[in-house]
Amino acid sequence: MHQVKHPERTQFCLTRGVRLAVALSSIVIAHPAIAQKTPAPPPPAMAGAARDDIVAFAKLSISVAQVRDSIQKQLAEPRNKTPQAQQQLREQLASGVADVLHHAGMSEEEFRHKTYVVSTDSASRSVFDETIAKMTGAPLPGQLGAAPLAVAVPAGPVGVHIGHVMNGFTDTPKGLGLLQTAMEEARIAAVHAGLAARDLENLGAMKLHAGHVINAVDPTVVTAGPGLGYGVKRSALGIATHMDLAAKTPGASEEIVMHANHVATSARNTVQRADAIVALAKRIQSATAPSDASALVSQLVSLTNELMLGKDADADGKVTWKEGEGGLQQCDEHARLMLTGNR
Repeated sequence: MHQVKHPERTQFCLTRGVRLAVALSSIVIAHPAIAQKTPAPPPPAMAGAARDDIVAFAKLSISVAQVRDSIQKQLAEPRNKTPQAQQQLREQLASGVADVLHHAGMSEEEFRHKTYVVSTDSASRSVFDETIAKMTGAPLPGQLGAAPLAVAVPAGPVGVHIGHVMNGFTDTPKGLGLLQTAMEEARIAAVHAGLAARDLENLGAMKLHAGHVINAVDPTVVTAGPGLGYGVKRSALGIATHMDLAAKTPGASEEIVMHANHVATSARNTVQRADAIVALAKRIQSATAPSDASALVSQLVSLTNELMLGKDADADGKVTWKEGEGGLQQCDEHARLMLTGNR
C-alpha cells in the first residue's frame, strides 16, 4: 500500500482552523459587574476610524480572546467542575480581561462599543478581519484555505471511498474532501457563535449570528450566510457513509475496518451536534429579550467548538472516537491511523 504523504501539511490546516476559532471566539466578559448596563453615554463612533485604530483594536481583541480561552479551558476541566472552582475562575476571567484593557488604555464600555461597530460596519469589519487573518495565519472568514496535499490511499474501491473523505469529492466547494469541508464549515460556525457572544445585550446581533451559525452547519435551514453552502451536517453524513462503505468493501484490511468505524462514529457524533446546534440557534432567533438569548449563546459557543474538538463525555480527561465524544479532529486522527496501518 502507499505511504501517507505530508501529514504535517494537513495537520497545519486543521490547527489553523482551530486557531481562528480561538482567535475570534467570544470575548464578552462573563462577570455580572461588567455585563450590567451602564448609564454613561456611548463613546464616539468608530465606523470612520483610521485604519491604524482598527488594527490596534483587532490586536487587543486577540489578547482578550486569549485570556478568555485560557480560562475557558480550565472551566471545562473535570477537576474544576465544583461551584467554588467555577466562580473563582470566572472572577479570574473578569480580572484578567480588565487588566488587558487597562494596559491598553481602554474602558470596558469603549471595548464593547468598538466590538459592536466592528460587527456591524462592513468597512471596519474588513480591516479587522484582514488583521486577524495576518496575525493568526488563517484565511479570512468565509474563504477557503489552501487545499491540503492529497494523501495516498489504498488502490481499488476501498481507496476511492477513503479518498472522498480525505482528498476530494464531486459536489463539495472546489471539490475538496468531505473532511476538510466539514472542518471549514465548523470553523465558520465557531467564529459566528463567538461573534454572537460579543455583546450579550444586543438581541439583534445575537439573532443575526445565530442565523450565520445555522447557515454553516445546515444551509438547507438558513440558505444565506457566511458558510460555504455545503454545511457541517451534510459533510459529516458523507464522511460516515463513505467510511461505512470502505469498511464493507471486499478485501478491506482489519485496520481499515477498525478505524473506518472509529471515523464514522465520530462523524455521526458530529451530525448529532449539528442538529443540536440548529435547534439551539433557532431558540436564540425566537428569543424576545437579550437575557433569554444570552443564556443560550454561551451554550452555542460550547457546542460549535465541540464540532471540531469533540467532548469528554465521560469526564476521564480525554476525548476519544466513541459515541458521544469524538468530533472532526478524531475523524482526522483515525483516518490517518487507518492509512498508516496500510502502507
